[in-house]
Amino acid sequence: MNWFKSSISVTTHGKGLVDITDQVDAALHTGNIREGLCVLFIQHCSASLVIQESYDPSARRDMEVLLEKVAPEAQPWMIHTLEGSDDSSAHLRAMLLPTSLTIPIDDGKLSLGTWQGVYLVEHRRGDHRCRVLLQALDMA
Repeated sequence: MNWFKSSISVTTHGKGLVDITDQVDAALHTGNIREGLCVLFIQHCSASLVIQESYDPSARRDMEVLLEKVAPEAQPWMIHTLEGSDDSSAHLRAMLLPTSLTIPIDDGKLSLGTWQGVYLVEHRRGDHRCRVLLQALDMA
């Protein structure tokens, strides 16, 4: 068994889900990982990682709307606004969604379902550069 370590850099352009499935698969290919486990971890307090529907873009939009309803910006009770009116709501959303994922690898690819994709969820407005750590255990 061997560990492969890498990272993925993702540029976001405001709130929303960014599909990073192909970037993860490309990193696994670079590491020549055939069978094992992939662990992803995002090093940010205002972003998350999820596995979700990747076929119909309307599903992604529904998820984005839900997050707006669950943790809207600029609520009168929010104190943490050091970096703007989206600061507190971004941290609350990140508290509700995972910051790491563990996904099986089969035949050199993530073992996702037919309609599943791996997404970085940006919770802040504006452009951001996020780093996702990738560690894969090759059991082949």
